Amino acid sequence: MEDPLSHLPVGELIERANSKINPASGETVLTEGDIVPTRNWKNADPCTSTGCKWPKSPDGNVYVPYLISYPYSATQMQVIQKALDSFSTVSCIHFIPRTNQKAYINIKSINGCWSLIGHTGSMQTVSLAQYGCIYHQIIQHELLHVLGFHHEQSRSDRDKYIQVAWENVSDDMKGNFNIKRTLNRGTSYDYNSVMQYQRTAFSKNGLPTMIPFPDPNVAFGQATEMSQNDITRLKLLYQC
Repeated sequence: MEDPLSHLPVGELIERANSKINPASGETVLTEGDIVPTRNWKNADPCTSTGCKWPKSPDGNVYVPYLISYPYSATQMQVIQKALDSFSTVSCIHFIPRTNQKAYINIKSINGCWSLIGHTGSMQTVSLAQYGCIYHQIIQHELLHVLGFHHEQSRSDRDKYIQVAWENVSDDMKGNFNIKRTLNRGTSYDYNSVMQYQRTAFSKNGLPTMIPFPDPNVAFGQATEMSQNDITRLKLLYQC
């Protein structure tokens, strides 16, 4: 039977899954809802330096080794594999099983859905909690973080398209709306991006935290998979 939550927007699913993470008790510290900050914080979407891009092979493809180190169910493995494979059907990005590579992603069920941004040069964890994170849109979202992408609402030109209703944002979540110094590769702001959170993201009262303009009624933050714009930006970044 199909999971009724599978049609929810990606941001809502991530907020649900990560709502019980408590950094005060030693659990993972997150920024912007699902990003693990690092010392070498990269302010880019796409990356502003080649340092956070995964390297391209001589054959023109980009191979990202992965290890799944958690006993997910067969059904969950199918969902994960479908999301991993979805990148190679639209770009030169290939997620491949790790053999002995130093740099790879380690997919495991920890405490919610989260990732680092971009290529770190060593093992980097992608948490996909067994309960709450095994959805196609979440996995694509976290893998785009792995490939160097931030959230759409953090774009450098965000304020031309979305007004943040600060009065509705939870006090401890206001940093999630910080604008990043981003390179947008000539692509327009994408309300349908799988990296765009929903209208009420990080709200303290259930009211909208983001209001699009000039049309405040335009639908946004409803993505259940990568948009064409997501794919275009990915291909522009990795030149494929």
